[in-house]
Amino acid sequence: MKDKAFYRRLFLLAFPIVLQNIITFSINLADNVMVGSLGELSISGVYLCNQIQIILQMFVSGIGAALIVLGAQYFGKKDIHSVKNIVSIALRFAVVCSILLWGAVFLFPNQILGLFSDDPAVITESIKYAKVICFTYLFFCISSVFNASLRCVGTVKIGLYISIVSFCMNVSLNWMLIYGNLGMPALGVQGAAIATLITRIVECSIFLIYIFFIDKKMEFHFKDLLETNMTLLKDFFRYGFPVILGDILWGLNLAVQGAIVGRLGAASIAAVSIVNTVFSVVSVGVYGIANASSVIIGNTVGEGDITKIKRYTKKLQIVFLCGGICTGLFLFLIKDYILLLYHVSEETHNTARILMTILSVTVIGTAYQMSSLTGIVRAGGATHFVLINDIIFIWGVVIPLSLVMAFGVGAPTWVVFLCLKCDQVLKCAVAVVKVNRFDWIKKLTKEFKPSIN
Repeated sequence: MKDKAFYRRLFLLAFPIVLQNIITFSINLADNVMVGSLGELSISGVYLCNQIQIILQMFVSGIGAALIVLGAQYFGKKDIHSVKNIVSIALRFAVVCSILLWGAVFLFPNQILGLFSDDPAVITESIKYAKVICFTYLFFCISSVFNASLRCVGTVKIGLYISIVSFCMNVSLNWMLIYGNLGMPALGVQGAAIATLITRIVECSIFLIYIFFIDKKMEFHFKDLLETNMTLLKDFFRYGFPVILGDILWGLNLAVQGAIVGRLGAASIAAVSIVNTVFSVVSVGVYGIANASSVIIGNTVGEGDITKIKRYTKKLQIVFLCGGICTGLFLFLIKDYILLLYHVSEETHNTARILMTILSVTVIGTAYQMSSLTGIVRAGGATHFVLINDIIFIWGVVIPLSLVMAFGVGAPTWVVFLCLKCDQVLKCAVAVVKVNRFDWIKKLTKEFKPSIN
């Protein structure tokens, strides 16, 4: 019965998150396919802008993960007041940073996009998209923080429903604004950006309405946004900063990878863009289970039941490994059919096919090590360990090796790509040792009633 209750809870948390991620990444896939029909120059231009979006996404993902690490433990001990305070801290931090990034992209698009490519034609096309898409940053950050706050208290269905609305709206607007259907102007990549902006505004509005007027678990009020508990603020940065910094560094890592790929030619850029988008959709189960695991482990650590934590940890590792094998096999089997959707050159098609084959193997490592380190170790309180581990592998192995292979040896795109993904397998050795030592269990909550300032 205990096993059934555990798997049921994991499923009820993970399934809506997985579906939400499928829909969210399907929006990106739809953008990718629709823009891809305009040619390799357009898809390459959007790819450059997406490197900036990745940095923001990883940053706000870090804020959300930090919120869940701390908030889930307070929710586990039934301290809702502290949970709301942590959400408020995370939201203010995310809003400030989104505004700063908007200013950088809107005012200096040439300089920012020039970091990812030296092709003037690609940069020019990318600026059309960037000048509009930068206005989505604020709405995206607000939605992401509130989505994370709902997840940390076990409310996951609303995120799914909002994603369904976003998907339908974004695809419809893309169809109208990219190609000029229903009397709308044919705006190409700029139309795709406008469609995304409208979708983000609607998405954010629904989250705000739900949080402030419908949700009963936190019962958030606007005055809660102004309240700050200094102890929680210090704890958020003490335990959350390694999480946020880790995700920022991961975002920078992806941006550097994008810059490396961006100098391998338009065909390589297009191939990697296609592969990354497809992989994002296919691997949603892996990331959904990891997110659900972080909530379960965080809540359980907050409850203080060590025996239960150890039992859950052993079961989760088996789930992670099985999920990775299934995902890798699925990606390998569908790769040829997915590529039929794209009208690209034979070189791009062949390169993308090889890269998908590589990912179908490395995703097994991703499923185990990423889920174990973020869904268990980090959620359990050992936030510094995951940061240090990522720094060693990313900046000590992946980036230097990839740079040497790309620009020193002049290796083909698939070899460079393999180097960029090698850490996904190498980290497994670290993960299996760290997770099963159980020295990552750290209760982060304080025994106090937060004061109202």
